[in-house]
Amino acid sequence: MDASPPRICDLGGLGRLLGTLRKAGYALVAPVVRDGALVCSPIESIDDLPAGWTDTQEAGTYRLQHGDGPRLFGLTGGPVTWKRHLLPPRERLWRAERVDGHLRFVAEEATHRPTAFVGIRACDVAALARLDDVYGTDPGYAARRAGVLLVAVDCASPSATCFCASMGTGPTVAHADVVLTELTDPHRFVLRAGTSRGQELVAQVTTTVASPDDLAAAAHQADQAALAQQRAIDTDDLPALLARRAGSARWDDVAARCFACGSCTLVCPTCFCHTVEDTTDLTGTVAERWRLWDSCFTGAFSYLHGSGSVRSSTASRYRQWLTHKLGTWHDQFGVSGCVGCGRCITWCPAGIDITREAAALRELDAAVAGVRGAS
Repeated sequence: MDASPPRICDLGGLGRLLGTLRKAGYALVAPVVRDGALVCSPIESIDDLPAGWTDTQEAGTYRLQHGDGPRLFGLTGGPVTWKRHLLPPRERLWRAERVDGHLRFVAEEATHRPTAFVGIRACDVAALARLDDVYGTDPGYAARRAGVLLVAVDCASPSATCFCASMGTGPTVAHADVVLTELTDPHRFVLRAGTSRGQELVAQVTTTVASPDDLAAAAHQADQAALAQQRAIDTDDLPALLARRAGSARWDDVAARCFACGSCTLVCPTCFCHTVEDTTDLTGTVAERWRLWDSCFTGAFSYLHGSGSVRSSTASRYRQWLTHKLGTWHDQFGVSGCVGCGRCITWCPAGIDITREAAALRELDAAVAGVRGAS
C-alpha cells in the first residue's frame, strides 16, 4: 500500500470521522470515564469521550482529575482493557442437547458486529498483537478480531507507572488503520492512515495536508512523552537472566508482600490464562462448556489430579507470572509478553512494581557474577 501523507483535521473533523464509521455499520468502543476510572466502553459520538480528564497513577494508586484542558485522550490506561471486547471474561464454547435419545452438539455462532477501537494507545495495540499470537486460531476470537478497525492515538501524557518506551511498544503507534496525534494550541489532530481501510476512512473526512510545523509538533510531543517516563525495564538478555535467578530468595521477598489476589493478571492486556467449566441443567438434558478468565495466582490453576497444586506457594506463583511475562514468552512467541502499560503496578494493592523486581533480580545476578569472578 502506498503511504499517504499525514492529514490534519479539527475537532469537528474527528466527529465526522466517527460518524462515518457509525454509518458504515461499526460499533464504536472508546475510553470513557465511569465509576471513577477509565474504561473501554461503547460510545455514540465524540461527545462521550473524556474531554479534559487526566489521571494520577503510582504503585497502588489511581486518581482521576477533571480540568479545563481540551484533550480528549489525556488519560492513560485504566483497569478495564480492550481485551474483554475480543476475549470475553465468560464465553460459551458449545451447547449439547439430548433430544429423543440422541445427543446434538450446537456450536456457538462466530459472527460479530464490526467494531472500531477509538483511542487505543500504542501499548494496547501491541497487546492485541500478543493476543493474536495466542488466540488467532480460536473461532470466536478470530471472528471478533477480523471485524476490528483500529483508530489509535499516540500517547502525549504517560502516567508515572508507564514504561512502554523501554519495551519498544510506544509511546507512538507503530501500526493501525488510522493513527491520531492530538495536538493543542490550537486543538487539532494529525491523521496517519496505515491500511487501505484507514485510507478509505480518512478520504471521507474533510482534511488538509499536515504542515511541517504540525509534523514537528507531533514528533516533539512523542519525544517528550518518551522522556517523561519514570520507569523502565532493561530487557538485555532478560529471559536468560530470569532463568539463572529462578532459585533466588528475591521471590520469597515478593511473596511476603503479595496477596496473590490476581489483580495484576486481571488488568493486564496480555494475560490470557483461562479455565474451562462444564455445566448441566437439572434435567440432565442440556450441557454447556464455558471458557472463563483465570489467573496463575490461584492455587486451583496449577492443580493436577492426584498431585495437588504444582505451585502451592505465593513465591512460586509470582515467579511463574513474571518469568513467563518477561522470559519464556520469548520462547513461545519471539517477543516479550509485557508491553509496558504499567497497569499491574497501579492496580496492585501492595504496590509491587514489576520494573523494580526485574531490576532487583538484575542487580542480584550482577552481584553473583561479581563474586564468582573474584573467586
